[in-house]
Amino acid sequence: MRSVRTPALTAFLFLAGTAAQAATDPSGTWLTEDGRAKIKIERCGPGSAHICGTVVWLKTPLNDQGQPRTDIKNPDPKKRTRPVIGLQLMEGLKPGEDGYKGQIYNAEEGKFYEVTIARESASELAVSGCLLKVLCGSQTWTKTPDEVAQAAPAPRPAAKPASPKTVAP
Repeated sequence: MRSVRTPALTAFLFLAGTAAQAATDPSGTWLTEDGRAKIKIERCGPGSAHICGTVVWLKTPLNDQGQPRTDIKNPDPKKRTRPVIGLQLMEGLKPGEDGYKGQIYNAEEGKFYEVTIARESASELAVSGCLLKVLCGSQTWTKTPDEVAQAAPAPRPAAKPASPKTVAP
């Protein structure tokens, strides 16, 4: 009788552990709290133990000149022409007691923040960050359907000047 219970118990504990991991795994596509971007979070690194996040969609993918948005505030001048769509904001976040921890890049400011991300529910992700451990804030991101990265739209052509109208006498 003991040999039947041991495999059954082992299988139950394995499945319970897998379900708990799935409940806390932040993988998926998330809409930022302000609704301006979608970030695809997926496992990365050795043994897929870490978390990485990439911009896959922008509400406003073009700048005021009609060009795809780029990483213009990056402190490294060589990186300022990188498109924001496809930009990796989180790289190698490591699992901890209260979520995954590491750094997140804010392309709007060109700054890195210490961040912790953790699933609050099946549809919500808590994102908490600090700059210099003094300036801290948090957001709740909402789960959205996974999607392929948004293609950066082609730049808009320059508007043609209007031709003068002639008035018949």
